[in-house]
Amino acid sequence: MKMSIRETVVQAATSLAANKLRSALTTLGVAVGVFSIIAVMTALDAVDRSIATGLSSLGANTFQFQKYPATVFGGTHQRDKYANRKDITWAQAQLFRKFMGSKAKNVGFMIMNPANQARYANRISNPDITLTGGDENFASANGFDVTAGRNLNGNDISYASNTVVLGSDVASYLFQQGENPLGKQIKLNGKVYTVIGVFSKKGEAFGQSQDNFVLIPITHYLAHVNEQSSLSVTVEAISQKNYQETVDQAIGAMRLARGLTVKTANDFDIRTNESLVESFRGIQRIVGTGAFIISFMALLTAGVGIMNIMLVSVTERTREIGIRMSVGAPRRTILQQFLLEALFLSLGGGLIGIAVGAGAGNLVALRFNLPIIFPWLWMMIAMVVCSAIGVSFGIFPAWKAANLDPVMALRTSK
Repeated sequence: MKMSIRETVVQAATSLAANKLRSALTTLGVAVGVFSIIAVMTALDAVDRSIATGLSSLGANTFQFQKYPATVFGGTHQRDKYANRKDITWAQAQLFRKFMGSKAKNVGFMIMNPANQARYANRISNPDITLTGGDENFASANGFDVTAGRNLNGNDISYASNTVVLGSDVASYLFQQGENPLGKQIKLNGKVYTVIGVFSKKGEAFGQSQDNFVLIPITHYLAHVNEQSSLSVTVEAISQKNYQETVDQAIGAMRLARGLTVKTANDFDIRTNESLVESFRGIQRIVGTGAFIISFMALLTAGVGIMNIMLVSVTERTREIGIRMSVGAPRRTILQQFLLEALFLSLGGGLIGIAVGAGAGNLVALRFNLPIIFPWLWMMIAMVVCSAIGVSFGIFPAWKAANLDPVMALRTSK
């Protein structure tokens, strides 16, 4: 009695349906392994697609010198190492600009202080505004345009004036729609500033607004906010063609400004859009590798579970197998049925893991305002792996069932 492929598939599905709880628990083991890798990779792929805009916080052809690197690995020891560096001072920054001369298109300075509050009339912002001290080159160096009024100029810096340029989020919160903020006076941490301009909206990066800040002259910041701060120095190359040359020249100029000798290592870090992207992708690789290892171990465990369940199933159905063989069922049909049952368990878990994992990954993406995506490559890889697990761990039970002696099988009491 030779069964068609369709009949074999139906028989395999019917056998699994007869033991719903056992089949569901076996499938769950595979689903957990697939869920972990799909959820992580969905979230990482969503972040990866937004890298170009999310991490490109600097303007075109620009790079930045800072006391601290963009990302710090290695725990407290590494953080202490960077904290023990000397601050980049105002005097050093000005000396650096002098050394660069005409080698760069612009050299700008910046300091940032988070958790500040702004007030206008009876409107008070949340205490989460970033107070930024900068110079006239801040906008071009960081990719901002002034949409109303003007940017800071040389006089604002020279006289440490109490002027302020508002980020678009701050402007929209403090002033009603249609209200002109120019010339109005606002309070920042109790100090009065006159609004001279508003920056155009830049948008969010990884769930964080890039427009929730205010810009005041860096000289005013150092005199009235915090003079013990390390500056960030932003350099804009003349063109992309001589970008790397400008980086090399700027490193030499910063070493001179910091008073470093030939034998002394750099005590500052260089931040570029490319270095930020590479830093993130390094984290991405670590997280992805970890998720893959965890998923692989979970899927191996699930595979062993499938094998055990199928061996139990063979033992329970020994008499049924003997009867089928006695009426003419070929061993190949028995092998196919048990192999299909193992494959269905594995693929069923894979489909559930993909659906739940993609949903969870996209929930994380939505939380940080990232695009919704479906990692088709990882989904296909997951299904291929699940198929391999189903076949690999199901082949021995299927072979054992197909090679039962029909006479001995019929004698079993089960």
